[in-house]
Amino acid sequence: MFKTIHTNKVISPLGPYVQGSIFNNMMFISGQIGLNKKPESSTKNITEETMFILNNINYILQEGEFKVNNIIKTTIYVTDIHDLKKINIAYEKFFLNHNSQFPTRSCVQVAKLPYDANIEIEAIAMKNL
Repeated sequence: MFKTIHTNKVISPLGPYVQGSIFNNMMFISGQIGLNKKPESSTKNITEETMFILNNINYILQEGEFKVNNIIKTTIYVTDIHDLKKINIAYEKFFLNHNSQFPTRSCVQVAKLPYDANIEIEAIAMKNL
């Protein structure tokens, strides 16, 4: 059995899915994009959008009593792989600010993302029992 996670600090899912779910000692976080609660684009550039998404992932982690340093894997989907350098700046800053090691990661360029987002990030976290 798994437990679903929902926080009001992040926009509610825009489809038939949950923000996150916990199974045993693992949390699976659905792909997050840079939408605020309106929903409308909440950011102006890829660096801000990346940081906004990572902060939302942190809110979901906190709701499930997990921490940033519990993240073991992220997958990043981008519409322009040339943005990777700017994404990495925000990504590195986020994990260093949380005194966390960097998790494993995949980054894939895609043709399009929902709501014309430039980036989507999903995460898997695990904590010791």
